Amino acid sequence: MYRKIVVAVEIGALANGEATFRKAASLLDSNGEIILLNVVEDVPTYLGVDIPVDLVENAARDAEDKLQRLIVATGIPARIEISHGRPASGIIASAEANKADLIILSSHMPDFSNYFIGATADRVVRHAKCSVLVDRRKG
Repeated sequence: MYRKIVVAVEIGALANGEATFRKAASLLDSNGEIILLNVVEDVPTYLGVDIPVDLVENAARDAEDKLQRLIVATGIPARIEISHGRPASGIIASAEANKADLIILSSHMPDFSNYFIGATADRVVRHAKCSVLVDRRKG
């Protein structure tokens, strides 16, 4: 059982995130904590002129709202964390800052450019200082 689990949720694949969240709850110690994490990617500077100013802020608010609804729908207590930047870096930074002993993230079935596991999952597995569970999902 794990004391502190970071569950990385991609808002665009919330159904996968719910399944991963439920899996985390089944692995959690009775006094443990789950951190539901979404990393909002920053807009590249070369696109900055063409993108509405509040796009990233709106994405963060939307992510927090959807994660809160996920907590209510599942009845699983968790703390929500929204960070900004590159997904793999944000996931690893959250795990380190929270002293997590497990990261769980789902990974789509990869294509040839990232055959073994998804690109984000691959980076997290390679660089995390704690255990990582990659929950393989179709779609």
